[in-house]
Amino acid sequence: MTRLLHNSIDAPAGDTPVGLEMCLANARLILPDRVMRGAVHVADGRVVDITEGDQVPSGATDLEGDLLLPGFVELHTDNLERHIEPRPGVQMPHGSAILAHDGELASCGITTVFDALRVGSAAGTSTGFGEYARAVATEILDLRAAKMLKVRHLIHLRAEICSDSLISEFDAFGPEDRVGLVSMMDHTPGQRQFRDLDKLREYYTGKYAMSEVEFVAHIAVQHELRARVGDAHEQAIVAAAARLGAPLASHDDTTAEQVAHSARQGIRLAEFPTTVEAAEACRDAGQQIIMGAPNLVRGGSHSGNVSAGDLAERGLLDIVSSDYVPSLLVGSVVRLARLWDDLPRAVATVTAAPADAARLADRGRIANGALADLQRVHLLGELPVIRTVWRGGVQIA
Repeated sequence: MTRLLHNSIDAPAGDTPVGLEMCLANARLILPDRVMRGAVHVADGRVVDITEGDQVPSGATDLEGDLLLPGFVELHTDNLERHIEPRPGVQMPHGSAILAHDGELASCGITTVFDALRVGSAAGTSTGFGEYARAVATEILDLRAAKMLKVRHLIHLRAEICSDSLISEFDAFGPEDRVGLVSMMDHTPGQRQFRDLDKLREYYTGKYAMSEVEFVAHIAVQHELRARVGDAHEQAIVAAAARLGAPLASHDDTTAEQVAHSARQGIRLAEFPTTVEAAEACRDAGQQIIMGAPNLVRGGSHSGNVSAGDLAERGLLDIVSSDYVPSLLVGSVVRLARLWDDLPRAVATVTAAPADAARLADRGRIANGALADLQRVHLLGELPVIRTVWRGGVQIA
């Protein structure tokens, strides 16, 4: 096979374990185009050979017929925010939260993560976050440089249009931060994810304990901000993504008109379209469609939007994100494999497809030259159990 190019966007100097060799044998290898009984040979943190058969060479690890998958590539997760603020207004030390988040992801088979950090403080809510993205990103980068993280971490900036602080928060980031993804968020009430104001009321009164008076005031603030800064902030987000060299994603497109607008901005990745109409328009526009594992595994959206399973049946799903439940990525693979009767295609939605969307050519596949980011999965009936996870050939879970 052709050796893949090395992409060092998330690999500090000395990160590759030089001299380490191992063989994982007697596994059902999930290759890009088929499932094959065989072995993967690893050296210096990368796959160097793939052989067929159930033999277990001397010194190899016998996987006893378990599945061997690439490590998951997670583009959009709010999990770090959950660790920073486990209760509304209750803040945890950032470093401890990052390490807890990192360990949880490793146990869930995620070997590359784009940590979603909001730029543009949420107006009108009681969340204690405020302007937090720059400080948290710095701590992630410092921990990464010190080699204290199990998982490969990159930064995903979620740009909230309805915010007075958006541009100043963006200005705190530069190319040296190696931002891997920027997504354009518009949470103006009454459209996109929260077209149903009753669902929005349920969300804010439940999560932030808003009173009805506070909820009505929040809606007014959001509408005023959208009218005042919306168009200018959209342009600023597009410019910031270009300056940072990061792919740009849309978020919660609902209509064909919104998708066409995203496409004119150069967007090729659509996060969580909320209707079949929008998803079909995304496909026509050449945009990759990303949906959430909780939606897929639960069988529907908690916001009353389109079902990820419905989109999968229509061939309108390319990438699955854990969104806010990291443990559900592996379950989404099982569900899609059953729906499509195609395990390699299902695995690609959480490995190769997100890696390609993020311009990471060195991971997401079991292939010669690829990073040895791998995971062993045992199927207990239809329950997938992640038994071991390796990053660059080093066991991390």
